Amino acid sequence: MVDSEQNGKVSAILAELRDVNKDRRRTAVMKLGMVGGEQALRTLIGIVDNSQEDLIVRGRAALMLGKLKDGRAVPPLIRALDAPGFVTPYNAAQALGKIGDPRAIDALLSFADNSNDKTRSAAVEALRRLGYEFEVRIGEPQPQI
Repeated sequence: MVDSEQNGKVSAILAELRDVNKDRRRTAVMKLGMVGGEQALRTLIGIVDNSQEDLIVRGRAALMLGKLKDGRAVPPLIRALDAPGFVTPYNAAQALGKIGDPRAIDALLSFADNSNDKTRSAAVEALRRLGYEFEVRIGEPQPQI
């Protein structure tokens, strides 16, 4: 895609992200991740870090950061593991596994140890992608050496 064409698409999507309608913002985040690029990456990181944003918008931004696989997203995704609800932490754990950066290991281990079954499964899968294998005992992942 030509840069000016991509910039035009990103600009249109950014306008949708400013909409008061959260459904439009939820869709716009997905579009932004599909278009990609530097501005999309920075915007998605900002959304993941925005504790005032709709939780589904934040969760979808985390999901799209995993699709983009850029290491600059690792610190905000680690912070997103502590977001309220289920969607954002779950998608953040999945994204960290897709990015594959070892900086996420300690946070994912802690998250897996302190999560419910649904979010723990995402953390365990992310850790497997990072080279860890687990035997699950009474809800706690145990590294296999």
